[in-house]
Amino acid sequence: MRQLRLEPASVSDDLRAALTTAGLLVDDLDGFDRRYFACVDNDGRVIGYSGIETCDDDAVLLRSIVVLPAYRSQAYGRELVELTVAKTSPSADIYLATTDAAPFFNPIGFVSVPRDEVPSPILSTRQLSGLCPGSATIMRLNRPPT
Repeated sequence: MRQLRLEPASVSDDLRAALTTAGLLVDDLDGFDRRYFACVDNDGRVIGYSGIETCDDDAVLLRSIVVLPAYRSQAYGRELVELTVAKTSPSADIYLATTDAAPFFNPIGFVSVPRDEVPSPILSTRQLSGLCPGSATIMRLNRPPT
């Protein structure tokens, strides 16, 4: 049985290459409010990467979920998202922005939300205030109340 775990990851050439290959943003990786993780399997192989940006006590931006090409279409993406969400405060609302992956995130519990319902700390991130196109879908994770 496979077991995945998240290990802290620095902003490295490997992380940048994985994001670039997947067509994801790399312009705003650095920041004190961001944490990145390498998703590692039982044998120590890196399966993918993820990140979170803490915007305030109540809001977190899920960043750059990427599974390396050799491991795609094997349900690693969902596990990577779930492991990453587990690294956040249970009371925080988790948001993400996507141009084409909404169908992937819907079954995990993310729902589209209009921009006028998104808290300003999320909207003021570099991703949502300029890097992502205005047409990007913003999604929030539906979590059970804590």
